[in-house]
Amino acid sequence: MRVKAFPALVPAPGVAAELASVPYDVINTEEARALAEGKPHSFLRVERAELELSPETDPYSEEVYAHAKVNFEKMQREGTFLREPVPCVYLYRQIMDGRAQTGITLACHIEDYENDLIRKHEKTRKVKEDDRTRLTDVLSANTGPVFLTYKDVAAIDAFVADWTTTHEPVIDFVDDVNVGHTVWRVTEAEAAPILEALGEVPLSYVADGHHRSASAARVGKERRDANPDHDGSEGYNWFLAVMFPASQLKILPYNRVVKDLNGMSADGFLKRLAGEFRLDSNGQKVPDGSESVCIYLEGQWHTLKWDAPQASNPIDRLDVSFLQDHILTPMLAIGDPRVDNRIDFIGGIRGTAELEKRVDSGEWAVAFSMYPTTVQQLIDIADAGEIMPPKSTWFEPKLRSGLFVYTID
Repeated sequence: MRVKAFPALVPAPGVAAELASVPYDVINTEEARALAEGKPHSFLRVERAELELSPETDPYSEEVYAHAKVNFEKMQREGTFLREPVPCVYLYRQIMDGRAQTGITLACHIEDYENDLIRKHEKTRKVKEDDRTRLTDVLSANTGPVFLTYKDVAAIDAFVADWTTTHEPVIDFVDDVNVGHTVWRVTEAEAAPILEALGEVPLSYVADGHHRSASAARVGKERRDANPDHDGSEGYNWFLAVMFPASQLKILPYNRVVKDLNGMSADGFLKRLAGEFRLDSNGQKVPDGSESVCIYLEGQWHTLKWDAPQASNPIDRLDVSFLQDHILTPMLAIGDPRVDNRIDFIGGIRGTAELEKRVDSGEWAVAFSMYPTTVQQLIDIADAGEIMPPKSTWFEPKLRSGLFVYTID
């Protein structure tokens, strides 16, 4: 892979905790407005600039992108962001619930994305890709990093462990959901061993950030095609990413709720499940392994188990695929889960209490608590050139935007 250090825009001393924002796509406009309230330096004022405009404003309008540019330039002019004097990489550690993951922040090459050396497992939605493409083009910057993973390399792990124990961080704070964020700055010269080692990594995988990576590659290609003097040295050939070793990552489940039982009674649905699979009304809320799901129905929890599918396609071995193919579609008549409004998806970070709340409200009939997809399953599917079913993975913690910005001019 081609990777490099870069002269980032970074938060001024003491500003990072207020500046850093959740990813643009995990909140809506109202939530962004609430999170930015009383925080004039919040990076949401760039990533979700519509929060400062009329509530009737279309978030994909030209007015929003223009306002984002005004705010971004203001942050640079007033010293909220400072430009690094030399190219650097950044070791970015997050700690959540006592578990740490440390990634390397750098620039990756768009041709590696185009040539599938950076592999994907999701399809992008046009409206979201168009949005990030427009913002990237207007700002000439990657505002949010792409979350990449790669198979562990001992030499890289050793460098990171040594550096983070012998050097002081430049950023260190705990956010409003109790996730710790710590950043160490490493100049290009000092980072030579890990840059060389990462250059020998044959493949990486988009864990989170398919729209950000697709839009970065798209802007780079558009600028490359429009530049008759293109020689490969231009900033638009690269994009912002944080690369994490696979062993450190944790995927949370993506749970499901369904509006109704397709005309069946609760007892009828349970009897049908018991007739085809192994059903135990044991009160368990979270599966203890794959090939199982916990089901919440009329105030009670049940565990359903099945034999491991004997399938060559890695997608067919996923629990979310088995649930869709053997229960949601044939029993509950849920068609395409991307568009069927009788199903909803709830990130595992919200726990089983949210599933109980939804069903107990009477608005939803049944909830399914899933066992999480593994990082290896993600890699297997990406290596097979396949696309994961929708809502298969939920990575936590999320990378904060605004801790480092890559400008492409």
